[in-house]
Amino acid sequence: MEGRIVRGIGGFYFVHTGDSVYACKARGIFRKENIKPLPGDRVLIRVLSEEEKEGSIEQILPRKNELIRPAVANIDQALAVFAITSPGLNFNLLDRLLVTLKRREIPAVLVFNKKDLASESQIAEIEAHYAGSGYPCFFVSAKTGEGIEALRCRMRGKTSSVAGPSGAGKSSLINLLQEEERLDTGEISQKIQRGRHTTRHTRLLYMEKDTYILDTPGFSSVEFYDLQKEELGDCFPEIRERKDACRFAGCSHLSEPDCAVKKALLEGAVSRGRYESYRLFYEELKERKKY
Repeated sequence: MEGRIVRGIGGFYFVHTGDSVYACKARGIFRKENIKPLPGDRVLIRVLSEEEKEGSIEQILPRKNELIRPAVANIDQALAVFAITSPGLNFNLLDRLLVTLKRREIPAVLVFNKKDLASESQIAEIEAHYAGSGYPCFFVSAKTGEGIEALRCRMRGKTSSVAGPSGAGKSSLINLLQEEERLDTGEISQKIQRGRHTTRHTRLLYMEKDTYILDTPGFSSVEFYDLQKEELGDCFPEIRERKDACRFAGCSHLSEPDCAVKKALLEGAVSRGRYESYRLFYEELKERKKY
């Protein structure tokens, strides 16, 4: 029987088959081959007890993609959920996440929550930062429900991972998007303006036919583990589409003459904020290689 792993806890993997959820153990051969089943994996299971809903994972079907942090597989798109305010938006952290997703070739959708608390100038700043980047942007409010239906339409027929820092309102959004399971929500610490970690395990939640949403623990940092500085430009869509127009092959887009990216920056086609993120990340990767 084919199904999808919706979560793994204490050596058990819970597999959703469309009608039921089976608690399964993975065969020992996976450990021997150093393969770990992940939430989102499509698997073949053998039912051991229909009454107790127990089974065994016999085969993990080929993955289209996977992420290491959070550890998930077979994602159609990732919803990068950040609060516009309370806590304030960290552009550096969001751009780091977008680089990581682009590196894994996972399409990203930007979801900015707490619109009900935001000023027009805060929304305008975000729109200016991501103008020309090509990323779809949704401004929503988990409190009022504004923008939720449009986001749900974007998710239909896909498996969407939800990623973002604690306190962004991911669990509140997920509770609006699906009715399968109610997730705990946390309050913002007024002292440090960070949310409590209400999600401790990655889990795949069923929304409707062929539509799943992956809830993942919040994070406060993103590291570039396997990225070289020469590859960074390809992780910024607005830079990648212009690199062939640069005078020099392998242009770093920092100091070379006749650079198409810097020309677009001066013309306003590439946002100053995104270019500054690129420059900071490039210098970081350059220093890391040095040491």
